[in-house]
Amino acid sequence: MKNETSVKYFYILTFSGETRGKPFITAFFFLIYVVGVLINSSIITVICLEVQLHKPMYLFICNLSIVDIFYTSVTVPKLLHMLLSGNHIVSFLQCYTQLYFFSSVATAEEILLFVMAYDRYVAICNPLHYKRILSRRNCSLMTSGIWATAFFNSFLYVTTALYMSSCHSNVIHQFFCDAKSLTKTTCTSSLLFFVLTGIEILILAFIPMMCTLISYIKIFSVIYRMKSGEKRKKAFSTFSSHITVMSIYYGTCLAGYLVPPYSEVLDSVMNIVYTSITPIINPIIYSLQNSNVQSALLSCYFGEKKEEEPWGATQSIEELQQELGHRKVSM
Repeated sequence: MKNETSVKYFYILTFSGETRGKPFITAFFFLIYVVGVLINSSIITVICLEVQLHKPMYLFICNLSIVDIFYTSVTVPKLLHMLLSGNHIVSFLQCYTQLYFFSSVATAEEILLFVMAYDRYVAICNPLHYKRILSRRNCSLMTSGIWATAFFNSFLYVTTALYMSSCHSNVIHQFFCDAKSLTKTTCTSSLLFFVLTGIEILILAFIPMMCTLISYIKIFSVIYRMKSGEKRKKAFSTFSSHITVMSIYYGTCLAGYLVPPYSEVLDSVMNIVYTSITPIINPIIYSLQNSNVQSALLSCYFGEKKEEEPWGATQSIEELQQELGHRKVSM
């Protein structure tokens, strides 16, 4: 008969217990964390200070930067502490607290990426109704709804996870406490937990991903009708980079949870990409390539004004609307 006494702590076995590469791994994650926090903090500061950036698109970008800071802060500091101190023991409370906040920011990012794609769809394909659909009140409600949904969903998720007794093993083969690794330590499964996980993947990952993809397809169809081949090419370059980031995030996130655990190394790589690498890529693609954000950054930190280019990878939504002649495309 199996011992069903719940464990009091977990042992995080980071990167298969590799010791020779610890200095490199520590430096790598420290650099990722510092760069990510600095870039995203700069974007938040600039958007808050610059009145010209007080628009729906930049409000969502600001929230995305907040999510990205939390994303890395939930996992990387604890990982660095374990690598530097050699203490890989995490208490039961610490583990599930980390799972709660990680689940919250993951949910917020998934919904936020869809909302940002919808914002671009309305701006490009239905510009005449943009101010009505994305009014200040509606944007405030959407932003509040995103965070409320994220924290409430995470509360339900972690609550159901607590009903599973951890007794098979207290070793987590991952660099943080994630749901997939925790289920491997359980001896009593909770049907509600797995049902909730399936519903979450469908509603909060698959459906937003498909809706985001449809929004970008609509945008591409409008750009494709542009008369100038050069401008069309540059516009495609702008939005294709957004598609690339979205594909990397959703691809690695879904693969990490849906693909059977053939390799612990592969699982770790997937988690590193969408928890540590993506939060650095997001501000580069969504913010630093935007001419208005570039100009605001130069003005804020260097007192310089950047001359805006009529087209290119820095194309903003406002410029694209002007180029398309405010065409209206039905949904």
